Amino acid sequence: MNGLLSVTVNFARFFRLYNRTSERGGNTLKKRHKTTSMDIAHFAGVSQSTVSRALSGSELVNAETRERVLAVAQQFNYRVDRSAASLRKQSSRTLALLLFEDRMGADEPINPFFLNLLGSITRAASEAGYDLLLSFQDASTDWQGDYEMANRADGLILLGYGDYLSYCHRLEQLDASDAHYIIWGPVDESHAGHSIGCDNVQGGREAARHLLSLGRREIAFIGDIGEGCPEFRLRYRGYVKAHAEFGLIPDRRLQYDALNEDASAVDAVTRLFQSGISFDAIMTASDLIAMAAISCLKSAGYRVPEDYAVVGFDDLPTSAYLDPPLTTVHQDTRLAGQQLVDKLIKIVDGEQVESALIAPSLKIRASCGAGLAGSVARI
Repeated sequence: MNGLLSVTVNFARFFRLYNRTSERGGNTLKKRHKTTSMDIAHFAGVSQSTVSRALSGSELVNAETRERVLAVAQQFNYRVDRSAASLRKQSSRTLALLLFEDRMGADEPINPFFLNLLGSITRAASEAGYDLLLSFQDASTDWQGDYEMANRADGLILLGYGDYLSYCHRLEQLDASDAHYIIWGPVDESHAGHSIGCDNVQGGREAARHLLSLGRREIAFIGDIGEGCPEFRLRYRGYVKAHAEFGLIPDRRLQYDALNEDASAVDAVTRLFQSGISFDAIMTASDLIAMAAISCLKSAGYRVPEDYAVVGFDDLPTSAYLDPPLTTVHQDTRLAGQQLVDKLIKIVDGEQVESALIAPSLKIRASCGAGLAGSVARI
């Protein structure tokens, strides 16, 4: 920003915040609050994102809500700052990928699933004529103003922004400022923005159904199912659903929380053994957890799958080369990267898009015991 423009912007901001009035006794400076989209949201009884959508004419807002928002905006003489919006619309032909890995320490490697997805996103962006910025972010900080608001990127891809329940207000702030962004993660209409994600419920269901079809009836589930891990939580929901389809109720004592790291997974498997509860298979919320589980089982002298079957989720490239090769739920990262970029560019161009789920598929390998004598599939 050059000096003249900076001065102009600063004075414009000053006069929006203050109103100089003349009175009989002399000039006084009267402070005036600038109406914001948050004010409109408060008085209309809606979210900031709904205000933004209503004022932009989005079809996602019903007529009654739109009229209420418009009425409040008119009452407060509220107008969208079109000059700021036009500045943001100057294309940089650059997309920014913000990678959130708050739970990982500085020495921890990046989740290989994210690396696979990053490669697909980079390829798709390049094919569309866009450069890609990559930045590691902490979801608890005010990251949302650093990129598109400074015209560094035309749009944002949020990767690893799993704990959206705690930080959804930042997404609403992006909506309120007419930012362009898309999320990789669970498709949930209750939070702002559009998402592309794996059908985690279906993936969990297929994995559990496969183990049940092989005669396994005491299937442990290892993965954190708290609200801060919505994808793991949805996979567990699929696990429960598969049991119900077989007329079974899973033993809640066989669920152990674990994050995507070795120490957490090993601790969960150790606690599972120490519990003394009988089990014959382990279904995990990720391949990384499954790898740690197999290592832990083999170190304790058990055979996989003869003693315990193991199934993962993600289909990392290394999964096929484990001993034994890992049965896992495949997520199509190539399709995911393509959809994330394609839909984000449409959002940047002002087109309407819909959130979408990508169907998973089950990769059957040796770790589930499908090839063992006596294993009978009963799907």
